[in-house]
Amino acid sequence: MKNILYIGNKLADKGRTATTIDILGPLLQQEGFKLRYASSVQNTSARLLHMMRLTFLSRNWAHFVLIDTYSTRNFWYAITIARLCKSLKIRYIPILHGGNLPDRLLKNPKAFQAFINNAHTVMSPSDYLIDAFAKANYKQLIKIPNHIDLKKYTFKKRAEIKPRLLWVRSFADIYNPEMALEVLDVLCEKFPDAQLCMVGPDKDGTMKKCISIAAQKNLTVEFTGLLDKEDWITLSDNYDIFLNTSNFDNLPVSVIEAMALGFPVVSTDVGGIPYLIKNSENGFLTKPFQVDEMVSHITYLINNRIECEQVSENARATAENFDWNKVKLLWLQLFEG
Repeated sequence: MKNILYIGNKLADKGRTATTIDILGPLLQQEGFKLRYASSVQNTSARLLHMMRLTFLSRNWAHFVLIDTYSTRNFWYAITIARLCKSLKIRYIPILHGGNLPDRLLKNPKAFQAFINNAHTVMSPSDYLIDAFAKANYKQLIKIPNHIDLKKYTFKKRAEIKPRLLWVRSFADIYNPEMALEVLDVLCEKFPDAQLCMVGPDKDGTMKKCISIAAQKNLTVEFTGLLDKEDWITLSDNYDIFLNTSNFDNLPVSVIEAMALGFPVVSTDVGGIPYLIKNSENGFLTKPFQVDEMVSHITYLINNRIECEQVSENARATAENFDWNKVKLLWLQLFEG
């Protein structure tokens, strides 16, 4: 088996949402791979230094370096480590996550060209980024989807549902959590008993703003903060519709998880979401910031039991394609090929 150095923000133990490095790494270890991780250091500058140091120390140990690649400032962590890997002659594999990476491609073309062309291979979890990069003549990307452990998600068929909404994400501007509150506010005009639960940590101060909005408008909203996966899955049984309000996105695991639980998902139509959700089949799509359109979809689900039940079943069927027992075969093929 191969030795793998995994570069990413491994901060789940520091009160942050678990990311791919927290989930994929241990699963690869279960398959027999040996892994080192960087980094769990909270300070951003110190984290980059730790990533660089461990990359250097692993130069004769690592067969591959996996690099989680996002479109925010973490993008430059990935670029820096990739350049170091090239100089040390270590094979590196970027894992493209950021829903706004196509914009990065336009803003930083030279950096991206070297980053992609010098990689051993480039992995994307969604066809969205593969298509976007192909348009820029980067056609060497391969697809390995995000994954879940399907047996942890008990399917609950949603049929006779109530206006009980669930939102699960980090509170950050790019995920537009305020839209969920605006949806609830409008929905209450039709359904006074409507309620919303928002699960996730505060990343940029947005949670405080949302709490203030909910109080000002007297909305029935529960803010749980960060929950362990098992806890929010248990909590989800009390809710009927899952909201995703992102302005940018790729292939969010939280949406796949919601579909596995049988939620009808009502999401913004951004990034890789339309590659996952087919409107009116396994969920519903809304243009960003179109609150009335999202409310219309929710109202339709509440008033149409048969259609809601079918969407719930289709959502689960879609999520089954992301089970680790299927996805892991692609990783094994990549490392052993």
